[in-house]
Amino acid sequence: MGKYRFIERMNHRPLFVRYALGYLASFLVLIFTKTKREGERNIPKAGPVIITMNHFSYVDAIFVISAIQKPISFLGASDQKIKWYFYWAPFIYGFIPTNRKALAPSTIKEAKKALKRKGFLGVFPEGVSTSSTLRTAKKGAAYLSVATETKILPVSICGLENIWNNVRKGGRPIIRIKIGKPFGPFCLPKKKTEREQYLRKSGEEIMCRIAVLLPRKQRGVFQGHNRIELLNKQLNI
Repeated sequence: MGKYRFIERMNHRPLFVRYALGYLASFLVLIFTKTKREGERNIPKAGPVIITMNHFSYVDAIFVISAIQKPISFLGASDQKIKWYFYWAPFIYGFIPTNRKALAPSTIKEAKKALKRKGFLGVFPEGVSTSSTLRTAKKGAAYLSVATETKILPVSICGLENIWNNVRKGGRPIIRIKIGKPFGPFCLPKKKTEREQYLRKSGEEIMCRIAVLLPRKQRGVFQGHNRIELLNKQLNI
């Protein structure tokens, strides 16, 4: 419980700190990996923007920071066990603690505040990082898009699954980051009875937009989804 309390007291760092750490992230990515980026032209020059990405590794955020090259306010799960040697990342860069079991009003408030300041909000729609393939989305990203009328920028990260083994052996693993086209925002139906289903459908749309940027073998539960085929044609992927 003490560990959770430490994490729940975290917050995102001041803008200038995240700017400086963005350069450090880019340097580390350049030195230790061979990272290839696609779709950088799709990054909006200014926010508000909600960045959604797959979550296959605990170091995903470092590569997103390097690729986007703007300060990001990340939503991070504060109710999951994090190994002690990963504490340095949230401590240095900061994040908005998110208890998925009992979502605090302060989490929503801080997320909305970041977007109102025309910032970039980073959300991992799947929630946890225990799989190498996509899973279904939680409701957070879709809800925030609706509540703040904000566009979503999909990002995929591929190649981080065995990064530690490769680096320890002196290798530079090949990491591929693809940045899709912004879409949305979502608009919640007026009828309460339709809202739950709409958020679920919106979550599927978010994950399909990420899935289309990933290799087929990593699309997980979205492999073969008819929406991906339509996106392939629309986006010329």
